[in-house]
Amino acid sequence: MTSVDTKEAQRAQEGRPTSPALPGSGRPRRGAGDSGRVARPALPPEESLLPGSGRRGFWLYLIPGFVLFTVVVLVPLVWNVYLSFTDYRGIRPPTWAGLDNWRELMSDERFWTSFQNSVFLIIAMVVVPTLLGLLLAAMLFDLIGRKFGGRLASFLRATYYLPQILPVAIAAIVIGWILRPENGALNTVLEAVGLGALQHNWLGSPDTALLSIMVVMVWVQLGYPVVIFMAALQRVDPELYEAAELDGAGWFQRFRAITVSIIRPEIFVVVLTCTIAALKVFGPIYALTRGGPGDSTIVPSYYAYSEFFQSQQVGYGATIATALTLVIVVITVFFIKAQNRAERAERGR
Repeated sequence: MTSVDTKEAQRAQEGRPTSPALPGSGRPRRGAGDSGRVARPALPPEESLLPGSGRRGFWLYLIPGFVLFTVVVLVPLVWNVYLSFTDYRGIRPPTWAGLDNWRELMSDERFWTSFQNSVFLIIAMVVVPTLLGLLLAAMLFDLIGRKFGGRLASFLRATYYLPQILPVAIAAIVIGWILRPENGALNTVLEAVGLGALQHNWLGSPDTALLSIMVVMVWVQLGYPVVIFMAALQRVDPELYEAAELDGAGWFQRFRAITVSIIRPEIFVVVLTCTIAALKVFGPIYALTRGGPGDSTIVPSYYAYSEFFQSQQVGYGATIATALTLVIVVITVFFIKAQNRAERAERGR
């Protein structure tokens, strides 16, 4: 009897388990490390301590957000659409009016004037800030950042973005003080430099009120695309600029061939979000001109507000708001489809 068999016999007498024998031999099975330890049975997989962590359990975590979305967005939206088909003045219960509000809307010159003004605001809040934002972001990243360091570029970026974080009321007070017809900063400067003939009631004249609002909105909106584009430029390989510079490409050629082509998705996001913001703009109009003088600065959102709370035409105001929502949805779908088509075409090259 070998020493191994003796140890196994002693274990059997003491009541301890013995190692299983290898098939076809009288020797016991040992571990991979030849240590003689008995392998432990596999433990069952640990169960998660989080409640409802199965395949369907994650829906439980979506319930609070869905409830909040329903209360804040879906219910008011459905109620607004319903009111657009009623004659409701806010006191008596709404009465069904069918398509009367929509027929009136189609022939309402003030409504079409408000959308015409929105087109000018799209120019001021989308076209101009996007183009200027592209140029400024490229200059901050490619010129100022490389020659003067990232600190100066970051400081200028924060300076451009400052109007975005100002509350509308404070910005309106500042702009109103600058454009005040009497003792306003702009008219005072014009008089000081000998251009007193150009002094004007900038917000009180139908000829200049909308133009003044457009200039203000360019100032407010410019920082948003600058920040987005500078963040997008962080993923551009600097070696691309260096290689293009060695090939003799100028700054504008590098900007057109490298910068614009790489950050195209961010350009799409900026154009879409700024377009929606231009169609929904309300605060500056309310704070500076109240849609006047006349209807020179009225926009759909302020027109809906005035019908809701000033004329007590709640049903008609809901019709204006619903029409504005439909326009925004159509524009959003168009932008998304155009972007998807462009991405498919680029992948197919």
